[in-house]
Amino acid sequence: MVRSFNEPFLPLVAPAGDEDEAQPSALTGRLPSYIADHRQRLRDRFMQAGGAALPDYELLELILFRAIPRQDVKPLARLLLDTFGDFNRVITASPARLQMVKGGGPAVVLELKLVEAAAQRMMRARVIQKPVLSSWDALLDYCHTAMAHRETEQFRVLFLDRKNVLIADEEQAKGTVDHVPVYPREIVKRALELNASALILVHNHPSGDPTPSDADLSMTHQVKDACDALGLTLHDHLIIGKSRELSFRSQGYL
Repeated sequence: MVRSFNEPFLPLVAPAGDEDEAQPSALTGRLPSYIADHRQRLRDRFMQAGGAALPDYELLELILFRAIPRQDVKPLARLLLDTFGDFNRVITASPARLQMVKGGGPAVVLELKLVEAAAQRMMRARVIQKPVLSSWDALLDYCHTAMAHRETEQFRVLFLDRKNVLIADEEQAKGTVDHVPVYPREIVKRALELNASALILVHNHPSGDPTPSDADLSMTHQVKDACDALGLTLHDHLIIGKSRELSFRSQGYL
């Protein structure tokens, strides 16, 4: 059930000994000074030392300040981290799962999804319209940012021109936790529409293990056969895990 960000706050108990932790209660009228001061201290620390100086829950607090202007957000930040595991998984969690967390109303989801979209757009800008071979590390960073923490499989195709410049990055399909439907004919058809000369396939394994399955191997060779028939080059197939990726080319599968 969707919750409003104006509703009473989570019934959580603050850890003992944390001077900045507010007791959970709905706030009305003027923002209490102990919360206002805490928020200002966090903002000052962020501006002086950057995000690296803040633990994950404090960085989440800064994001949540805009979504929940009249309550202490530290308990919610910690609850989100406890629920999803780390900062990246919180930011990339689906809206439906975020709203299952008590306190994760529409305003919270909006702020988190804005951060995710901004991060992906910044990483994508480092690789789009650039030669893939000279920006390979940036390409891997982008793929990890966009796909590593997803809870279901996603299949993307990177389309390259004759100079191996990345001209398009498109999501072809979404699937379940361990399967995504892929149609080789549609992939090569789209390549011809874009006047692409080469492709890189990318998909994620929500399990975190990038080891290819038999279905992954079979699908890759089907796409390669379709590419060969039309004079297209399949450069690689990347499987993105939680902390590492696997390249079909480097592993000898292509």
